Amino acid sequence: MNMFQKIIYFFLQIQEKSLSAKLNKHLKASSTNSTSKTVLSTGVTMTLSAETEKNKEMVLKNVADIVSNANTEPEKLLAYISSAGTKVIKLDNADKILALIKEEEGLITELKGLEAFYLNVMTDSGFSFRTKPMFVMRDGIIDPYYMVHQFYKWYALRNNLPGFDYFSQKIFKIYLNSDGSGLENLTLSEMTGLKEAIARDQEATDFALKLAKEKEGSKKVLDKMKNDGGANI
Repeated sequence: MNMFQKIIYFFLQIQEKSLSAKLNKHLKASSTNSTSKTVLSTGVTMTLSAETEKNKEMVLKNVADIVSNANTEPEKLLAYISSAGTKVIKLDNADKILALIKEEEGLITELKGLEAFYLNVMTDSGFSFRTKPMFVMRDGIIDPYYMVHQFYKWYALRNNLPGFDYFSQKIFKIYLNSDGSGLENLTLSEMTGLKEAIARDQEATDFALKLAKEKEGSKKVLDKMKNDGGANI
């Protein structure tokens, strides 16, 4: 992972933690979704159900195994995604095309309305006002850790972890780069969905950073052993 990528992930972590802290101030009740139950007390904490926790552990283990078997190669991970039935699209100007609808390269979760229609047309996916989750990237070299980050989210989505529904993702994208003002206007359901969306992105970021540290650490050890036969870095 190059220094620029590390800086991006570092600031992403700060943004997510800041948004999560602000959001916690507004969560003062209980609600449920398909796989988790939010329990909010005086300390304003979220307790995920046993099912969600079990799914999180399964996702973490399986993604680690898949990434390892693919040797962290982006093209192999994209092939895995495609074989699972998710559309993978390479476009020369993917970054510019996606910027018009405020999306970034990688996993594009479900969209609705004009944004969905635009993306469907640009990716030759028909003329619907609703999209299915898909991968859209430029046709070129892909940073392996960026790909791992996106792959983790895709696998979590495929395994029904909460936070990937249309409204939760829409709110997440709006508030991630904001100062947090307006959170008090969200409904409890919207705040809960936002909390889940933040958690999923944090999990993907943490996984990518941990993998990068492990890979870079291993490389330093190997280089050291080649140079002087020692394992100390």
